[in-house]
Amino acid sequence: MKITNAKIIKLVKGKNCEIVNPVNLYNCSLGNNVFVGPFTEIQSAVSIYDNTRIQSHSFICSNTIIGKNCFISHGVTFVNDKFANQKIASKDNRELGKTIIGNNVLIGSNATILPVRICDGSVIGAGAVVTKNISEPG
Repeated sequence: MKITNAKIIKLVKGKNCEIVNPVNLYNCSLGNNVFVGPFTEIQSAVSIYDNTRIQSHSFICSNTIIGKNCFISHGVTFVNDKFANQKIASKDNRELGKTIIGNNVLIGSNATILPVRICDGSVIGAGAVVTKNISEPG
């Protein structure tokens, strides 16, 4: 049996970031004053901008951008593969979707976010499944 420890690999981070272990963070970037709670995974090609909080047990997949002053609550899951044509994306990731979260967005616990755009000032309720772009705040 192989047991792998949590890792931080090739992380670019701004000033005053707080990261609570255990986490898996690799090939991603964090702005200034970003908080990342324990049991969180942030994959490659993810950018999280200033003053954003990522609470525990969250999963942020590749190709995700999260704006400034956002709050991602406990257990939020981002998904980048819509299983187009009833199969998983190719190994080169060309088929993976991209998620863009605007500034001042609040996402409630256990929400699932598919590849979408969410505009500035939006509030996503706990347990929501977001499958379409959100273009009006509220």
